[in-house]
Amino acid sequence: MIPLNSIVKKAEAYKPKQRITYKLIKEYILEKYSFKVHTAYIAEVKRDLGLPMYDAPNAVETLKNPRKHPTPIQVDAIKDALSHFEVIQN
Repeated sequence: MIPLNSIVKKAEAYKPKQRITYKLIKEYILEKYSFKVHTAYIAEVKRDLGLPMYDAPNAVETLKNPRKHPTPIQVDAIKDALSHFEVIQN
């Protein structure tokens, strides 16, 4: 029989990995670099890195106003944020 105390200790020690959202990434970039990035830029960088992507339920086939590509500075900031949250390794 497993003592109840050990189960409680294991449950307290177990912390699931934080879910990394685009909002967290945007907040990190705003704090560290003092500029904002669009979620489409984050998605583009993730796609370029080959990270798993989910299909957006509100996606459209063609955009009315196509979005520009992120600048190299924005790409570096997004990659830094992804490595900060341990989504990628440097």
